Amino acid sequence: MFKTISQDLQAIFDRDPAATSRLEVILTYAGFHALLAYRLAHWLKGRRVPFLPRAISQLARWLTGIEIHPSAKIGERFFIDHGMGVVIGETAEVGDNVTLFQGVTLGGTGKERGKRHPTLGSHVVVGAGAKILGGITIGDNVKIGANSVVLKSVPPNSTVIGVPARIIKSQGERLPDATMDHTNMPDPTADRFAALELELIELRKKLDNRDSHNPR
Repeated sequence: MFKTISQDLQAIFDRDPAATSRLEVILTYAGFHALLAYRLAHWLKGRRVPFLPRAISQLARWLTGIEIHPSAKIGERFFIDHGMGVVIGETAEVGDNVTLFQGVTLGGTGKERGKRHPTLGSHVVVGAGAKILGGITIGDNVKIGANSVVLKSVPPNSTVIGVPARIIKSQGERLPDATMDHTNMPDPTADRFAALELELIELRKKLDNRDSHNPR
């Protein structure tokens, strides 16, 4: 467990340019505090300690604004950036080198039982406010845009945005594992409007040409 915590700490320095010292991160980073509480609660849960793991997770939620169920499975080098409002459900599974921004929910869709929370692969980046709901699978190297609502499984090496989320980019090569350019995310709706505008311009030209060749 201590090796995993050390890797989580290093992940912060690898992905957050604002991190300047270990002391600062240890004392002031709510995401790291929530993750520490989760690692301890999950360790106790695995040893069948009653009540205490859940109490630790609720205390961490009260202190940090981040709720991680002790039964969730989270891989190595996990990073929660800012973190307020992050919720990770009981049966959620998260791979290695995953980054979540504030307001992300890995939740369920209703009263279903069993595996009811999502599974995230490795090197996944989830933008602020995104909701990933249900027992779906998000493949490795996936980027999920801010405020997206993901209700269906996403194949590896894809980028998804929207409500409900749709795939707007898919490629064979591995995506960067810890960055997302939120300001330059593709906008398929705007692209479609631009295409329609060009079509209207072409139609106007054709009508003008027809009128010029057929004067009244």
